[in-house]
Amino acid sequence: MERFQVSLKTPAGQLTAPVEVPSGFVPVTAIVPLMRRLGEQAQALEEQQAAAAGKTISCQKGCAACCRMLVPVSAPEAFALKDLVRSLPEPRRQTILNRLEEVRVRLEQAGLLERLTEVAETERQLSDEEMEPTNRDYYALRMPCPFLEDEICTIHEDRPAACRELLVTSPAALCEDMTRNPVQTLPVPVRMSTALGMLWSEVAGGPTRLIPLPLAVEWADRHANENRTTWSAGELLERGLDKVHRYLTHEFASRQAFATEGQPTEDGNPSASERDRNEEKT
Repeated sequence: MERFQVSLKTPAGQLTAPVEVPSGFVPVTAIVPLMRRLGEQAQALEEQQAAAAGKTISCQKGCAACCRMLVPVSAPEAFALKDLVRSLPEPRRQTILNRLEEVRVRLEQAGLLERLTEVAETERQLSDEEMEPTNRDYYALRMPCPFLEDEICTIHEDRPAACRELLVTSPAALCEDMTRNPVQTLPVPVRMSTALGMLWSEVAGGPTRLIPLPLAVEWADRHANENRTTWSAGELLERGLDKVHRYLTHEFASRQAFATEGQPTEDGNPSASERDRNEEKT
């Protein structure tokens, strides 16, 4: 194993953490757990800042209203999720596959399957504004995540980065309707799904793709050949951290713009943190 000391300057403070990566060549999925942990550590700094301001995180085990939202996963996360599902013992594995198929059928009945497939296969990065109608139509179904049982996530240790990043400080009851109620979400310093998507775009080519969770396993099956290449683990870490630094640079600029002028960023879009307050998931 190779050991590194990672240092990230986030809007909520300095993050310093030791990390380990394999010394050989690995697929891009090998870096997913590490990147997610860094994201959680960065988010923990936001939680500490919120606590210092007298705010309390409302999210607890068994509170799963947000598990009816459309969750975006990066290509590396989709491949990792496919590997996880395929590794499950029977009959658990077949139960999950059956649920994924049931979700697929329901999406088709609701007229959403084609739209979500286009999102998964698009050759360009879609904006939050372009995704908004699809997000709302999906959420209107109030369809629980296929990995949810008794309002508890069954893949909690392996859940997507977007799930880890959505935390609220408003009363949990407001989350029963997140489109109508004034839900207050915690700012997200870095969306690791986006950083991982940027990493995948760089090493594999194509857009910074975010794939709807219900279609992630079948997408990974279709694109399995694209995940056969391996890279130096140290190189993947270096490239991944570069994407994190790029995201953080944009986040700092976005927050500063809204703090001082209340103006959008240079590209005319809301800041990353402002989007996080209103719509954490794709």
